[in-house]
Amino acid sequence: MNDDGRVERFERDALPLLDQLYGAARRYTRNAADAEDLVQETLLKAYSGFHTFKPGSNARAWLFRIMYNNWINSYRARQRAVGEQLCEDITDWQVSAEGRHTSSGLRSAEVEALEAMRDDDIADALDAIPAANRMTVYFADVEGYHYREIAALMGTPVGTVMSRLARGRKRLRELLADVARDRGIGRDAGKVQAAVPLS
Repeated sequence: MNDDGRVERFERDALPLLDQLYGAARRYTRNAADAEDLVQETLLKAYSGFHTFKPGSNARAWLFRIMYNNWINSYRARQRAVGEQLCEDITDWQVSAEGRHTSSGLRSAEVEALEAMRDDDIADALDAIPAANRMTVYFADVEGYHYREIAALMGTPVGTVMSRLARGRKRLRELLADVARDRGIGRDAGKVQAAVPLS
């Protein structure tokens, strides 16, 4: 294939996914500048290897895998560097409104609920979930990937994906239970309000 055909095909297949890539990059990096860099690196690697992409296959999964690998490689490089605190710098969820970038497509109910409940408690709950579980929950509940797709993206067996997803969802539910009760959300909300005297 000549370069002109590759450019047009890459633009057709990759550019419509730019918003989704940016959203995931923000969740990985937690800041706009690093997210933009990660998306740019992803697109550069994807374009240079686009000759290996099979037409008709899942471009979205292919691009997300490239981005995930870039992020992991970046994480490992920083881990080897002396004097850096990775726990504070590297995380894969972003819930703050700074530099908000929305997708042109439909958002999932999970994303809308998290955006409606933005505060330090939510961010703390997400940060408290182990990174592998966070990413699995993100790929399944926000991006809508199936178990096999997540397994391919993360390079893990399907059973591992299933257990990480169950553990991640359970832990997030536990961590957010108090926040929900305080805000009058959930099954126990009516019981708390009914116990308060009306006079």
